[in-house]
Amino acid sequence: MKVVKKLLTYLIFPVIIIGLCYAIVQSVMEPVNFNNDKEAREAVGIQRLKDIRDLQVAFKSQYGHFTPSVDSLKDFYNNGKIKLVMQVGSQDDSVAVEHTKQIKRRNPRITPQQMYEMYQRGDHKLVFQIERDTLVRQTMFLDRPDFDIDSLAIVPFSGGDSIYMASAVKTVSGVKVPLFEASMTYKSLLRGLDRQLIINLNAEREDTGRFPGLKVGSIDAPNNNAGNWE
Repeated sequence: MKVVKKLLTYLIFPVIIIGLCYAIVQSVMEPVNFNNDKEAREAVGIQRLKDIRDLQVAFKSQYGHFTPSVDSLKDFYNNGKIKLVMQVGSQDDSVAVEHTKQIKRRNPRITPQQMYEMYQRGDHKLVFQIERDTLVRQTMFLDRPDFDIDSLAIVPFSGGDSIYMASAVKTVSGVKVPLFEASMTYKSLLRGLDRQLIINLNAEREDTGRFPGLKVGSIDAPNNNAGNWE
């Protein structure tokens, strides 16, 4: 009997206490770890939606409307062109400004393209602007070595779920306004994390009238292409 009491006192009870302490710590840390993982994944998801927004804005500047297709954005990035205004010379260079004025006085009909040709032939004392057709991939995301156009359509961490995207044209105060939206649900973005905590998060978002995930833009009403994280 004494042996049993000693076993209970010195072995069984400590193991039980340690187990209970571990369970308590885990129950406290589980939501903390979930929120940390959630924030890390959201940062990646937000960047992807920002990339879509940047491409949509560039696409609209070229074609006058947004596209509902991520494939169209990918093709636009790989093969499309946009007009860029290139500044040649500086308005702060008074000598170049005066030289340019003299040329325009002598030839009032001179075009920016003709001035650009003069610049290429060696007349670098010129100040003007010229529109150039430039490949999209040569102008966008150049500071992003991690940018991958092929992953644009996929929700990060989801295992392959597609980002939802739509576009529309709504009449607002008598004016037709092109709109777009792109979104990813927490169900996809947080896949593999605690299932019950994801259910609780979605329920809380829906109860407060918020989208259960990340979303940029809106096809219901203009919102300046804002993201719901901003």
